[in-house]
Amino acid sequence: MAQVQTALVPQKGTRNNSQSIIRVPAGAPDTVEWWAVQYLQHEATTGESSRRVQGRDLGLFVSFMMEEEGRADRIAWSPRLSKAFQERLRKEKVTRKRAGGEVVERRRSDRTINRILAHLKTFSKWVHRLRPFPLGDPMAKIKLAPLGTGLEVERALTQSEKRKMLDAADLMVEIGGRSKDRSRHRGGDRPKRKGYRALRNRAIVYALVETGMRRAAARNLDLSDVDFKRGVLKVLEKGGVIHGYAISREGLQAIRDYVEQERPRDAEKWRSPALFLTPENNPLGDGRMNVKIVNEVWNEAAKLAGVEGKTPHSARHAMGKLIMERTGNVAAVQRQLGHRNAVYSMQYSRITSEELRDVLNNG
Repeated sequence: MAQVQTALVPQKGTRNNSQSIIRVPAGAPDTVEWWAVQYLQHEATTGESSRRVQGRDLGLFVSFMMEEEGRADRIAWSPRLSKAFQERLRKEKVTRKRAGGEVVERRRSDRTINRILAHLKTFSKWVHRLRPFPLGDPMAKIKLAPLGTGLEVERALTQSEKRKMLDAADLMVEIGGRSKDRSRHRGGDRPKRKGYRALRNRAIVYALVETGMRRAAARNLDLSDVDFKRGVLKVLEKGGVIHGYAISREGLQAIRDYVEQERPRDAEKWRSPALFLTPENNPLGDGRMNVKIVNEVWNEAAKLAGVEGKTPHSARHAMGKLIMERTGNVAAVQRQLGHRNAVYSMQYSRITSEELRDVLNNG
């Protein structure tokens, strides 16, 4: 039988940080749904699209609670009810409509179930801190399923690919942006395109590979965000959170080369705070790149390196995997990549299929 789901939509307004004091109005309903709305409005710090997903996940639990208990009172949320919800997620088939209009039924993936439970765990912990549940935090003992496929880890740059990408970024300074017209420049060096920024493009690739930052973060970086003394790039991430990425000395030097040798010519026109600027001859925009340019720079380096099927996010996965291999510490991965929930950092503790084959064949 189809389940009626409650979608909890985040209310627009100013969201406070996690230290905010939530004052419960007199007569406010002490229900899970009411608390969920407050959580999405005051505590959730992710972007709007992510908060909508959180709202749907919390709404799914409210619907389940109404079905099982006939009410959604906070005091009725017990650890056993949480366990029953987890079992429902594992067994229930959900309806999906494909692009061609075909309607199919299938069970939720472990990844989807983990996402729903992770959102619920963060929410229940927040509520319990403000108004304790009679039987303790109802989600405290709920364990997330180990993810068997390891798809995110599989997409990570390998160490060999990382070396090739950085070598390609260095090579772009020498050969990048050259005219493709061989007949006009036969016997001599082909000139570079006027708007090609070799040092900028090199610095972008280094920033992605040597920090694990997202494409949007590279776009949002301001010159003032770069702490050359401490080797940290502070940037406004999704959800309005400022996060500091540690960067290697090599990566920092690539940025320094760009800032000192190439950026000034474009900064004179744009007067923009952005770190990575569009060329001065660009007739549109305000000087700050868009994410499409980051993709184009990455793809140019990947083609030169002979690396296929890897995106800028593959560099993020590689950074998470590297830190886990070197430290074995989930908190270290969280700190570098800025994950608010440890479940996203834990994925890097999984072994890839290739590594498993090596263990079996060489053990």
